[in-house]
Amino acid sequence: MRAVLASARSVGRNAGMLATCQPGSEAFLIGELAGAGCQPGASGPGWVSCEEGGNADRPDLAFAHLLLPAPHEIRAESVNALAQLAAEFFTESLRDERVEGAWPEFWSCSAGSPGLARRAGATQRVFDELLRCKLSRVARLAVPGMPRGVGAARGLFVFFTGFNRALLSRNAVLGGQRRMADDSLAPSRSFLKVEEAYGVLGAGPAPGETVVDLGAAPGGWSYSAARRGARVVAVDNGPLKGGALDHPQIVHYRQDAFGFQPGPGAAFDWLFCDLVEEPHHVLRDLVEPWLGRGWCRRFVINLKFGRTEPVVLLQELRAAASPFVRHPSDFRIRHLYHNREEFTVVGTVKS
Repeated sequence: MRAVLASARSVGRNAGMLATCQPGSEAFLIGELAGAGCQPGASGPGWVSCEEGGNADRPDLAFAHLLLPAPHEIRAESVNALAQLAAEFFTESLRDERVEGAWPEFWSCSAGSPGLARRAGATQRVFDELLRCKLSRVARLAVPGMPRGVGAARGLFVFFTGFNRALLSRNAVLGGQRRMADDSLAPSRSFLKVEEAYGVLGAGPAPGETVVDLGAAPGGWSYSAARRGARVVAVDNGPLKGGALDHPQIVHYRQDAFGFQPGPGAAFDWLFCDLVEEPHHVLRDLVEPWLGRGWCRRFVINLKFGRTEPVVLLQELRAAASPFVRHPSDFRIRHLYHNREEFTVVGTVKS
């Protein structure tokens, strides 16, 4: 035991911040962080650390799934030693705090090392056992997994950057991205994107609300809204499939999405748009009129950045001239868990 403890150490508090993202998006996250005033440091598959600018008041970031401000670093050679250090950090942080309700316990890891997820999972199991022995009431209130929603959260957040190193924080800033459960009737994988987007916005279509889905085929987004009880106008020259085909809550208009407009004085509760088009074309000829003329109340819009530099596009979307800045009362841009080379923008139009 003495040898184990000698190889374990609690390195201490990091003045910066850890940001996680989809593996493969690290360079984009680094560019976004730099533009937000952070100084990116080390990085690995699915994570970037910042040497400066780490605090819970960071600007809304598109590529960041999770932010850990000023994380505490631990290093050890064994699972037991890592769990012991994590338990010591957590119990010490509770010295002047009384836990009255459920708290999130989230353990994750870099995507770069085979077996690292098993290492993190094994450490969590030992940590949980230690916590049950030390603080049984607090242990019973733990809720495993990533919390839902967007914004600040307090609990325990652990991220392994390697087999012998982990970063811990009691606080986190959530981007709202998360893996969604599929539906066998959903016509396409895009169904998962809009389901995830509801969590970022904090709302989804409700029974009796109206939705227009521009570029609907094969109908994943239309099906998502219809199964929630909304009435959907699906606009696309292509056919609907799966659960969207002949759905009683969906009316399919076979026409070009850019030419569709609501009738005089009419408006929809929701605008959906997921078009495989150049993003500036979508912004100019679809987003601008729909948001500027008040044709919708809320929106979920995908913008493809495959041939556009994503960090530059982000800057344009957040600039004063952007329709998302001029017309909505609020909006968020996210690179979702289920996104590929695209952003999802959600928001509410000014009344």
